[in-house]
Parts: sequence; C-alpha cells; structure tokens
Amino acid sequence: MKMKRMLTVASLFTVATMMIGPVARADETNGATIYKAKCAMCHGADGKGETPMGKNLKLKDLSSDDVQKVHDSEIKTLIENGNGKMPAMKGKLSDKQVEDVVQYVRTLKKK
Repeated sequence: MKMKRMLTVASLFTVATMMIGPVARADETNGATIYKAKCAMCHGADGKGETPMGKNLKLKDLSSDDVQKVHDSEIKTLIENGNGKMPAMKGKLSDKQVEDVVQYVRTLKKK
C-alpha cells in the first residue's frame, strides 16, 4: 500500500512539474522579448551597455555585480519610472511584464 501511495505522489509531482515548468520558461521568454524590444537598443542584447547610445549615456553593465546586487524592487522602480534619459515604462508595460523584465535582467548575471 505504501508503494502505491509513493507512486501516486511521484506521478502527481511529475505532472505538476511539467505544468509549472513551461510557465516559468514562458515568463523568462516574455521578459527577454520585452527587453529586446524596449531595452536592448541602449543596454545591448547582453546588457553590457556597449551600444553607441549606451556608451554615450555611460550605462552600467546590467550583468555586473553592482547591478545584480540591487534589489528587484529597485530595478522594478527604475523600469517603471525611468531614470535620466531612460523612458518610464509605467502604463506601457503591465506589472507582470515589468516583473518578467526584472527576471530576465537577472539572467544576464556574469558567470
């Protein structure tokens, strides 16, 4: 009886993992898509800010330890309210989209 219960729990866990997995990947993909459309022109595809505009504005490298140690809520605020020449995205992106971009920025961390 215990073996049957363990198999049932394992099966449920597997199904739940399969259902949750694609959602997490979709969010990261959504964040990457938004980043590429709204941010990469200045910050660069890799987040290093080595674009002509990024160099002109002396943008920070988003993969750097200095940026990566900033709390998610601060990055969210910067995205929503803008900063200097960076346009505010509040009203242009939903809260979920901003969160997705924050999570994507986290994937840029130096390895």
